[in-house]
Amino acid sequence: MQSPEVVVSVVMTTYNHEAYLAEAIESVLRQRTTFRYEIVIGEDCSTDRTLELAQRYAANHPDTVRIIRSERNVGWRANYRRTIAAAKGRYIALLDGDDMFIDDEKLQRQVELLEADSTLGMCYTRSIRRDERGNETIYPEGPCHTSFDEMLRRNPAENCTVVARRDLVEQYYSEIRPDLHDEWLTDDLPMWLWFAATSRYAAIDKPMAVHRVLTYSVSHSPDYRRKIAFCDSLSEISLWYDERYNDRHLRRELLRSKQNTALWVLSYNGSVGEYLRRWWSDVRRSPRLMFNIAAYGLFVKKVAWRMWRKQS
Repeated sequence: MQSPEVVVSVVMTTYNHEAYLAEAIESVLRQRTTFRYEIVIGEDCSTDRTLELAQRYAANHPDTVRIIRSERNVGWRANYRRTIAAAKGRYIALLDGDDMFIDDEKLQRQVELLEADSTLGMCYTRSIRRDERGNETIYPEGPCHTSFDEMLRRNPAENCTVVARRDLVEQYYSEIRPDLHDEWLTDDLPMWLWFAATSRYAAIDKPMAVHRVLTYSVSHSPDYRRKIAFCDSLSEISLWYDERYNDRHLRRELLRSKQNTALWVLSYNGSVGEYLRRWWSDVRRSPRLMFNIAAYGLFVKKVAWRMWRKQS
């Protein structure tokens, strides 16, 4: 018999996810666990039938599904925070309303790992990234890293794969105050970096969730300037944590990676002048980037790309 205590709160923020929400909720309801869990849905005044769907599940599963909402749209960050604050479980699992679990023992396996080692702050798994055409890739492509340095270089943990200790999540919010960082265009990377800096990670080397890559999301926008802005934000988050927790050990590498990412996007998009302005802006901030050979190679590629497009 399960204890009445809620062990895991699945925090599900949602906005205009009518096409995906039922699949997300059903994937949680299929979880086979020896403990009680809840689904806390943060519904942010969707303009489609998302709220109606959420209310139907809450009515059919009153002991499992709760809805957090308000009379006006509060935005992704405030919705994220208030939904986490409403959670009752010892652990928090994150699952956006357009993602889903694909392993019915995901929560059980992750909680068992966290219960067995009190030094672990969070556990993540591999994920499957699925685009709107149904194309799939496994993420991360390489090893499932758990060290702070590797996390600074590239975050391997998709939001939908994570289970974390709730007390540490609350400590993160009180210590880091992400609400004061409007320049951070995501809330999950700062949290995972804080966990990597202050506790330990566990990783399960198996895809257990699907993350949908949707074109309207800021992280996967087809607008190249929005894409650059989002990638720049990720880099600045890593640079901030590197300075605060790592004595700026990776600063040069992170700045070079930030420049290479932006220039790679600009090698296919925008004018030559825009490319050169971005290169000069980066060099002014860090003069050592003058010697970043990759930037010159990408410039040659851009010129060749423009010549090819004119001829075709």
